[in-house]
Amino acid sequence: MINAVWLNTFCTLVEVGHFTRTAERLHMTQSGVSQHLRKLEDQLGVELIVRQGKQFSLSGPGERLYAEAQGVLLALANLEQSVAEDPAFEGSVRIMSPGSVGLKLYPNLLALQSQHPKLIIDHRFAPNPDVEKAIAESRVDIGLMTSKPTLAEVEGKAIAQESLLLVTPTSMQKPDWTSLMTLGFIDHPDGNHHANLLLGANYPEFQQVNLFPCKGFSNQIGLILEPVSMGLGFTVLPAYAVEAFDRPEKIKVHHLAKPVSETLYLCSFRNRPLQARMKTVIAEAKRWL
Repeated sequence: MINAVWLNTFCTLVEVGHFTRTAERLHMTQSGVSQHLRKLEDQLGVELIVRQGKQFSLSGPGERLYAEAQGVLLALANLEQSVAEDPAFEGSVRIMSPGSVGLKLYPNLLALQSQHPKLIIDHRFAPNPDVEKAIAESRVDIGLMTSKPTLAEVEGKAIAQESLLLVTPTSMQKPDWTSLMTLGFIDHPDGNHHANLLLGANYPEFQQVNLFPCKGFSNQIGLILEPVSMGLGFTVLPAYAVEAFDRPEKIKVHHLAKPVSETLYLCSFRNRPLQARMKTVIAEAKRWL
């Protein structure tokens, strides 16, 4: 493979037409210029210049090399520049989060992309373990989790709190224990976890969510409140999921005596520098969470 430094010295010599001035332009000694030229000729096995006293002319191989080298050196220069560039509003950012956080964040990230069309938002919804695994395997750039990461490859920083809310049909004015037991629970993938946290802190009678009659289940974050709005049961959900429900008049949100929140952790691959576009998305996420 041709040495790019030697090739650049050769092309500069051809353009300048003088060994001393070539050395000055490249901040080298004249002997250094001659050495680069000689090494290039030895590598290619051809004579590149024909010396005529203090002057020189290109040989046939030298002319062909110079003609081809312009494009090569330009491509290398462009490559160096593109690699060094780190635009804040261009390129793809892969982000993954649990559903509730995603419902809050995704529309605002799309608004950011609308302002900067070269910024591509790739957002996936997933539970905490899947988010952490994706970060560890470098399948996403940024993750949001509602639990601390446990894998050595993943680091997380607490950035926000999200309240857990008890949600019932509008007919329930006072969510006492008897009323909840009668109504029944609308379950979801995190239903047991969320109910343990919120109901366990506020109802002495609570032991486990299985005590309630199960009146339904949905694994779609945007649909969990549908059966609640129809009077079929109650549930416990993070605030952003409740906020995203498009018919708030059909449900009733209860703020209990002992509020409970989940910490949101911003997670990424440990010790890997974040690119500027990722920092842009992180700043926007922090603005809305």
